[in-house]
Amino acid sequence: MPMKQDWNWLAINSHYQTATAVQQLLQSGNSMEARECLDALIEAMGRSEKRAVKSQLIRLMIHIVKWKSQPEHRSSSWSISIRSARNEIEDIQEEMPSLNRDYLESIWEKCFQRAVKDAEDEMGIKSKLTSLNWEEVFEDEYSLIKNG
Repeated sequence: MPMKQDWNWLAINSHYQTATAVQQLLQSGNSMEARECLDALIEAMGRSEKRAVKSQLIRLMIHIVKWKSQPEHRSSSWSISIRSARNEIEDIQEEMPSLNRDYLESIWEKCFQRAVKDAEDEMGIKSKLTSLNWEEVFEDEYSLIKNG
């Protein structure tokens, strides 16, 4: 069984092993130690979900920057990536409601700056976009399918 100071390390490296350690601690009646272990696990899982939502937001923004910057190169794969990233963010938010619009807006500018740099590297040109708003990122339709 890991010592107290190892709970953070264990929680970062294996959520499963941390959960089984909590179970063993509870079975042995060591509720204080189980609580410390559980706190470390919750903190580690929260960091993991934050990284995941940030990564998906950057991916989403990259494809929107490319869509807007290179209309002649639009592809179904960009459209699918946009939809997929939106779905992933929505799924993460369902599991962790604290990663809501307020949280996304708190990381928005940093994610946008990273997305622009990555999109420019992929496109081989500078983007003229200076910002993306909520509607462009989460509500606008990006599809090659023609209506009617």
